[in-house]
Amino acid sequence: MLVAKNEPAPQNVIMMISDGFGPASEAYARQYHSWDQGLGYKAMLPLDTILVGSSRTQSSSSMITDSAAGATAFACAQKSYNGAIGVDSKGVPCGTVLESAKLHRNMLTGLVVTSRITHATPASFSAHVLGRDSENDIASQQIGFNPLGRTVDLMFGGGACEFTSNLTEHSCRLDTRDLFEEAKESFGWTVKRTREDFDEIEPSDAELPLMGLFAPDHMSYEIDRDSSKQPSLKEMAKKALEILNVASKKQGTGFFMMIEGSRIDMAAHTNDPAAHVHEIYEYNQAILAVKEFVDANPNTVVISTSDHETGGFTIGRQIGKDYPEYKWNPEVIKRVQHSSQYLAGIWRKEIDASDEDYSAKVKEFLVTVILRDGLGIDNPTDEELERLMSWKGSNKWTEELAYDLTDMVSRRALLGWSTHGHTAVDVNLYAYGHQSEKLRGNHENTDIGDFIVEQLDLNLEDITERLKSHDSFKEFGVNNIENSNTTTNKHKYHHL
Repeated sequence: MLVAKNEPAPQNVIMMISDGFGPASEAYARQYHSWDQGLGYKAMLPLDTILVGSSRTQSSSSMITDSAAGATAFACAQKSYNGAIGVDSKGVPCGTVLESAKLHRNMLTGLVVTSRITHATPASFSAHVLGRDSENDIASQQIGFNPLGRTVDLMFGGGACEFTSNLTEHSCRLDTRDLFEEAKESFGWTVKRTREDFDEIEPSDAELPLMGLFAPDHMSYEIDRDSSKQPSLKEMAKKALEILNVASKKQGTGFFMMIEGSRIDMAAHTNDPAAHVHEIYEYNQAILAVKEFVDANPNTVVISTSDHETGGFTIGRQIGKDYPEYKWNPEVIKRVQHSSQYLAGIWRKEIDASDEDYSAKVKEFLVTVILRDGLGIDNPTDEELERLMSWKGSNKWTEELAYDLTDMVSRRALLGWSTHGHTAVDVNLYAYGHQSEKLRGNHENTDIGDFIVEQLDLNLEDITERLKSHDSFKEFGVNNIENSNTTTNKHKYHHL
């Protein structure tokens, strides 16, 4: 037991998840920021000031978890298989801390992410499907078509495509349902879609439930973000906190909120060190805003950890057979102006539109726009240019082109990666506020769910029984896991 029962429960719990963020990534971001700002070696990022321990990450099906099983461990306080969204290792729906906070404690609830709102992490707190790629179903459950009814009061992020009819542009639905309209008509949601909509929201009189989805798919990487079109993670987190704080005080209850730095992970999947460090820094700015909220609102606790590490990232890399220098080159990262995913998309459009005079027309575009202006690289090797120029007609995915671009940056910066996937390393655990000292040490990821349960006196078993008794989940179970879409469509997962 992590929490003494005779101590008062906090009014607010804020769960923050830095997807794909390992210990090396925090050291990398700290060193880069200290170098960039001339702060000296003693400088710390906001996360560094609240480090309390570490978390073990394996799932029930593998020593290397995916985000679905990782988030389900936090949400249901149970291990589950890779791909599982709010179901246990046998495929049975499991009650989540968000649902119990809403139904047992009458708390307000919120989800703030930079991915699609239907992506694995937010989905695991707010929906129940056998496989993470069932995002059409997840969207429907999130707005309220759920055996429990509507349990989410606020959602900020991306993923509007999962809510729009497939008769409309940029839809990712397989049917003609317009979930935005259904959300308004059936559950009273207020829907916001633009930066202007976001700026107009006044926390003092915002109407709940409130949904703000500001991109068709994932929101832009911070390094690419147009601030006139999309709010940042920090901006969304601050506004969401203000909204739920005002509303919860009016009704005399607290709130539970999950905030995710979703695209830290996606940059690491691409092995993009520049996009990665910008995502980490923005997450730290959100942490700072949340810390300030905790200081102003006693009986609030924030927990921050990662579902897993991504990329097998290392600060230092040996290039070639010669013994390496003990150094890495932050100035290489400083020169990068866009994510490699963004630049790969531009390069693909350019070469797809080129005529027979492909080499003559396009090589200058590659050297100047993509490499020099985009990546800050003015010394590409002949081998690198040949590899990039030969990409047309190779039938490779755009993300594979992005891999080539990121490797050019990482090699020059002397930064290493062991995989485009996840790893099994323990991740840092951070906490601040009410009873945060209870999380000191090394914990299983399920312990974090247990901590939230005990902090708020929740009853996940009751929620689980309600879900299991409903007809829509009668066919769930271990016999159906193999037939469900539990494996990740990596192209949709990271880059659509």
